[in-house]
Amino acid sequence: MTEQPRERDRPWLMRTYAGHSTAVESNALFRRNLTKGQTGLSVAFDLPTQTGYDADHVLARGEVGRVGVPISHIGHMRTLFDGIDLAETNTSMTINATAMWLLALYQTVAEERGADVSALRGTTQNDIVKEYLSRGTHVFAPAPSIRLTCDLIAHTLDDIPRWNPINICSYHLQEAGATPVQEIAYSLSTAIAVLDEMRDRAENASWDISDVVSRMSFFVNAGVRFVEELCKMRAFGRLWDRLTTDRYGVTDAKKRRFRYGVQVNSLGLTHAQPENNVPRIVLEMLAVTLSKNARARAVQLPAWNEALGLPRPWDQQWSLRTQQILAFESDLLEYGDLFDGSTVIERETTELADAAWEELQRVQDAGGAIAAVESGYLKSQLVASHAARRERIESGVDKVIGVNSFTETEPSPLTADMTTATQRVDPALEDATVNDLAGWRTGRDQDAVRRALERLAADAAEPDVNLMSASLECARVGVTTGEWGQTLREVFGEYRAPTGIAAAQAPRAADGADADRLAEVRRLADDTATELGTGRLRLLIGKPGLDGHSNGAEQIAVRARDCGLEVVYSGIRLTPEQIAATALAEDVHCVGLSILSGAHVELVGRVLDLLRDGGGTGIPVIVGGIIPDDDASTLHALGVAGVFTPKDFDLTDIIAAIITTIRRAHRLATSPLKESHVLG
Repeated sequence: MTEQPRERDRPWLMRTYAGHSTAVESNALFRRNLTKGQTGLSVAFDLPTQTGYDADHVLARGEVGRVGVPISHIGHMRTLFDGIDLAETNTSMTINATAMWLLALYQTVAEERGADVSALRGTTQNDIVKEYLSRGTHVFAPAPSIRLTCDLIAHTLDDIPRWNPINICSYHLQEAGATPVQEIAYSLSTAIAVLDEMRDRAENASWDISDVVSRMSFFVNAGVRFVEELCKMRAFGRLWDRLTTDRYGVTDAKKRRFRYGVQVNSLGLTHAQPENNVPRIVLEMLAVTLSKNARARAVQLPAWNEALGLPRPWDQQWSLRTQQILAFESDLLEYGDLFDGSTVIERETTELADAAWEELQRVQDAGGAIAAVESGYLKSQLVASHAARRERIESGVDKVIGVNSFTETEPSPLTADMTTATQRVDPALEDATVNDLAGWRTGRDQDAVRRALERLAADAAEPDVNLMSASLECARVGVTTGEWGQTLREVFGEYRAPTGIAAAQAPRAADGADADRLAEVRRLADDTATELGTGRLRLLIGKPGLDGHSNGAEQIAVRARDCGLEVVYSGIRLTPEQIAATALAEDVHCVGLSILSGAHVELVGRVLDLLRDGGGTGIPVIVGGIIPDDDASTLHALGVAGVFTPKDFDLTDIIAAIITTIRRAHRLATSPLKESHVLG
């Protein structure tokens, strides 16, 4: 007897997070990926676009096209989606502070092509709260930022009802150090901040709060702790159901269904033995696909070499094929939930849900997510959790294969030629984008541009006016991203979020060999300061350019303070001029620059030139980030004293290397520390 085939569930949307260099290059990549079976687009924008700057702004120097595609005006958006039917495409856009602007450009292109705007499908991330805590691409203070978030949501409910207007992100919270409990609690506190505002707006709208709930989605992170991550998603869904039922009175179970997309954990990918990242990615994907009742609606997987640099199309294809094998070759989609009835899963899910609900109540009792951002509570909690995680790795409590255990390895054919193991962005493309921008400005109707920007400013000054209409007008007449952003900056002002390093004012507790090592480095710091005739060694940590990923910089600041150094750290988004001026004014002994966007050669070179011009030739400069070996050689040739990459995971060793670098710069005696302890 022939077995009848079982009915299969529809697979999740399969995306690849992609975009780089120019709209032309990114369009070609999108079209190739779609022909390979990708079922949705996920657009990565470069940092100037994310933070509302044009490519010729001083802060955009070195950043154009590095971590995503530059979109300076509607012409770029037209090119980005050339030959792609927007009416048939599900497009996710990882964009937050400027989400309204990018959606306005996208909608305008769809209108130009005659598409039915009400039928457009996709997602704008539009979660500004996590930007203050992790990625750092915020522009305005929380209050006007929430206004922009909710204006976009209201617009889509009225005009693009199939669009997901906000994708609340726990993903980046985990990258910044959040435990599963914090991940759930802080994401739900963001949801409450948005839903409370939308509930107030619903009184005079054609929609109600249940419509808002039905269009909200989440973007989550799945780490390598498979069981914990699986239970986290079940707990997340359970608490979302409780929140939307009890606080917002949504009775329709379909409308309050927990919907989420996922990118599995990039933080856990290693520079050392990067081939190990493939099984990590697979295991993390299983955590969000095996449990049918808590299955992701969309999945995008990082590539095996993401810790090394920008993945190539072939690397992205490998990740896509991994999803396709699970969805189409395995029998996973033929069965119900595999974990229903498991006492282990139920116990862990309940414990996570209960603990997350308690932490959520603490945030709400303190005034909610916005107040907790402004007070620095959320940021300090994440910094402390991240520090604890780093300590577990350094001490060997948490095993990371190839990094702190089983480090012996054979030469890898995947990385035999590091110059071709990742994709490079041609620096000349930045000049081409700047030239394109100049040409675009001269070819517009300047009076129409002026009127549109004047309307945008006037509407922004009226708190009850939805800014989406003015933004659409700006898009249609050719306003640039920087002009839109600058107009709102002039009305709302800019905002610098708390850094969170105050959570580590006191030296951390340590024991055993870890304590001995920390004490040894503290003694070296004290001895070096005495020899130099200063109270304490002063380390300036700077983040030049637009890279807002401050997690690594903050952890270096935390450990440097543990080791007795005085830390000067002013947060993210500084110009090389500001960093050099601070280094000279504060008379620091070392400058540490953190750059993860790929702009290291341009920005570091500028800082070095400014220090030399200002008389700071003797101040050593070190650099940390995702830096290929050949770029590290270039930095050394420029005069950089040390380069640290993700393979340098022991923070105490890094601080020891910094102190040794200071000693060498001042021609002090050789460091008494064993060389095996010193990296770089």
